[in-house]
Amino acid sequence: MPSLTVENYCKAIYQLGVGGDEPWITTGQVAEQLQLAPGTVTSMLKTLAESGLAEYRPYEGVRLTRSGRLLALRMLRRHRLLELFLVETLGLTWDEVHDEAEHMEHAVSDALADRIDEYLGRPDRDPHGDPIPRSDGTLRGQNQRGSPLCDCLPGRRVRIVRVLQQGAEFLRYLAESGVSIGAEAVVEDNNEQSGVVTLNLAGRSLSIGRPAASQVMIEPVPAPGGADSG
Repeated sequence: MPSLTVENYCKAIYQLGVGGDEPWITTGQVAEQLQLAPGTVTSMLKTLAESGLAEYRPYEGVRLTRSGRLLALRMLRRHRLLELFLVETLGLTWDEVHDEAEHMEHAVSDALADRIDEYLGRPDRDPHGDPIPRSDGTLRGQNQRGSPLCDCLPGRRVRIVRVLQQGAEFLRYLAESGVSIGAEAVVEDNNEQSGVVTLNLAGRSLSIGRPAASQVMIEPVPAPGGADSG
């Protein structure tokens, strides 16, 4: 059985590579993601390569093999199902579940993850809008969903579908501002010079800095007649 460390590395490498054009992930990227020293990471990447979970090239980086990718998706499946389970059954908020699931995912068996999946009605997304992998390693729907709020034109009605940055403080800030998965809003202004995106959300005006808005993914809400509003 893979160790907790191996599981965390594979998951981190997979997440760093999702949506990117470059198949190789640098040692520095992995070190930053896991908050470890580059030397420590280099040693572990060599271990992953020796075990057949990754390919490693000095000065170029690492990429997962098929086995490594399947292990990463298994861990993401467990993690995201646990997050949703904690929200749906215990009433935890979306800013509380990440750290809990991070600890629990290594102890949960695939069989238990399947039972949780069945109990929850085989959901597509976790509380943050991230896709939940199936047991065979495929994803329900597209892994990359929506576009960044910071790129949206004024006048558009949008629906919030995913939050990429899942630190507890950031999620609490969004929740206190009325931002949640599925919430609809109208983009009133998107000013690059001031660095602020202004929304009309539930009848009130909300200003979000563009760095924060880059972490909120949205999709257009069709206007009556089938065209996007605005």
